[in-house]
Amino acid sequence: MANISLQHIQSPQDLRALKRADLDQITNQLREYILQSVARTGGHLSSNLGTVELTVALHYVFNTPHDRIVWDVGHQSYPHKILTGRRDQMAGLRQHGGISGFPKRSESDYDDFGTAHSSTSISAILGMAVASRNQGISRQHIAVIGDGAMTAGMAFEALNNAGVTPDINMLVILNDNDMSISPPVGALNRYFARLMSGQFYAKAKNVGKAVLQHVPPVLELARRFEGHAKGVLTPATLFEELGFNYVGPIDGHDLDSLLPTLENLRHLGGLQFLHVVTRKGQGYKLAEADPVLYHGPGKFDPAVGIQKPTQPGPTTFTHVFGQWLCDQAAADEKLIGITPAMREGSGMVAFEKKFPKRYFDVGIAEQHAVTFAAGIACEGLKPVVAIYSTFLQRGYDQVVHDVALQDLDVTFALDRAGLVGADGATHAGNYDIAFLRCLPKMVISTPSDEHETRLLLNTCYQYPGPASVRYPRGAGCGAEPTDTLDGVPLGKAVVRRQGKKIAILAFGTLLQNAWQVAEAHDLTLVDMRFVKPLDEALLTQLARTHQAFVTIEDGCMMGGAGSAVLEYLSATEQPVPTLLLGYPDRFIDHGDQKQLHQEIGLDSLGIQQRIEKRFAELLAVPAV
Repeated sequence: MANISLQHIQSPQDLRALKRADLDQITNQLREYILQSVARTGGHLSSNLGTVELTVALHYVFNTPHDRIVWDVGHQSYPHKILTGRRDQMAGLRQHGGISGFPKRSESDYDDFGTAHSSTSISAILGMAVASRNQGISRQHIAVIGDGAMTAGMAFEALNNAGVTPDINMLVILNDNDMSISPPVGALNRYFARLMSGQFYAKAKNVGKAVLQHVPPVLELARRFEGHAKGVLTPATLFEELGFNYVGPIDGHDLDSLLPTLENLRHLGGLQFLHVVTRKGQGYKLAEADPVLYHGPGKFDPAVGIQKPTQPGPTTFTHVFGQWLCDQAAADEKLIGITPAMREGSGMVAFEKKFPKRYFDVGIAEQHAVTFAAGIACEGLKPVVAIYSTFLQRGYDQVVHDVALQDLDVTFALDRAGLVGADGATHAGNYDIAFLRCLPKMVISTPSDEHETRLLLNTCYQYPGPASVRYPRGAGCGAEPTDTLDGVPLGKAVVRRQGKKIAILAFGTLLQNAWQVAEAHDLTLVDMRFVKPLDEALLTQLARTHQAFVTIEDGCMMGGAGSAVLEYLSATEQPVPTLLLGYPDRFIDHGDQKQLHQEIGLDSLGIQQRIEKRFAELLAVPAV
């Protein structure tokens, strides 16, 4: 066997030049490279170790980038990135100025569609297939989707549409690894899992044929029954009824199975559905044993694996929410906790253990999560939907029509508000203030630290209508939260520092970054707490005693908290010069949160410089 090196693979063309016998060396080297690379940078590990052979097989069999591949979610795309000329760039993965942890069209011609949220691949690849058909271009279109993402409604909407779309080449590959960030849930997942015990169906079919082979009329009847039984016992009929030719399941780590199967499907064309079974964390025993722990680790030593810290880390906002949820549930039996497949990420592990009958993981189904909560609220219970800000975007119609319009008592705990760091623009929670603020009766609270988060969770839970509490990823300034269930007056801000001339109105944790300029120039600093309702009485008072306002928020400025202040000042004819500080009108890429805030002028120094520039003359005049 020739000595083949991964370093010689600069593109899929180089891969396709190899002999079949050489591919095993490539897969082994690729898996080891991913392990060592992610250990140095952090990132998604389990999912990528599980797709090595599948990725190699796809680029070996299909003529990429002419043939299109869309990776659903995309956190399994590291092997793809390495084989498509980005091996040396993996050192900067998910870092400022480096490559993305997800497929990104602007990054490579091989990244056919930008992903990061789940269940979009089949819709996107169907659109590409239709475009190719209408332009007379012959190519294959492949969507690679995980079993967790297949349970989302959008995936089946796309399959349903594809089934009635003529003359297209489209291959859907179900990567069945039983892997989502939280354990996959739901009837569909159980339906797929049943295939792994499919010997029952196979044996029953063979026994029936053996018994009935000498009785032709009965055998024909049995064949007809088989079609029905197949639909009950395997997923084949489900996809065939949608118009797809179902193949599988096959071993997703066996190139001897993958390569000929993909070759055959490529020649068949039309609507094809391939079911491959892979193992998350394949090839790294520690990740195989605990794939959730190794789903998205930080830096670690592959030789020893992820080690528990000897000292407890700082309390995160997510931890504050998780503790509050347990405390509130203990005090109020009406509380119901809901998550769309983010049990660990949203801090609900302890809640599930303590209150299993009041905990609901609805799977990757944000729309359903919101309307499910609305139905619960209709019956007098009090649902709390724990959801990342970026994922609430997917349930926005339901927030509008099913919750807000009916004035239902649903509390939204919006984790990952603002910039999220390494996951970049796809996961940033920059827009929730703007898209929630326009909804009548919706309460929007913006805690400035851990202590305030607990207080505002209490307040919003006690509010008998739709309410939201938004908080960022990670830890805050270290403010110790209370252990009580007391809230604060709804819509009332608090002055943190009394100063002169300029009032800084801070919405959220960027208040901490404004202290420096407030101290330097003796300015008033206000923790606004609520975007909606605004503390209008305090704003009117401050307008009488100050010559200018500055608003600060960790979200988009268009339609955001600063806009709310300007709208109030305009409506009440209070002409106060106001500087709005927040996120610029562009998508902000991945990188360290502090570094990104510095880049857009929202660190302490940046805030001070922007205030000093805008109000230089005012600050130069001695205070009376």
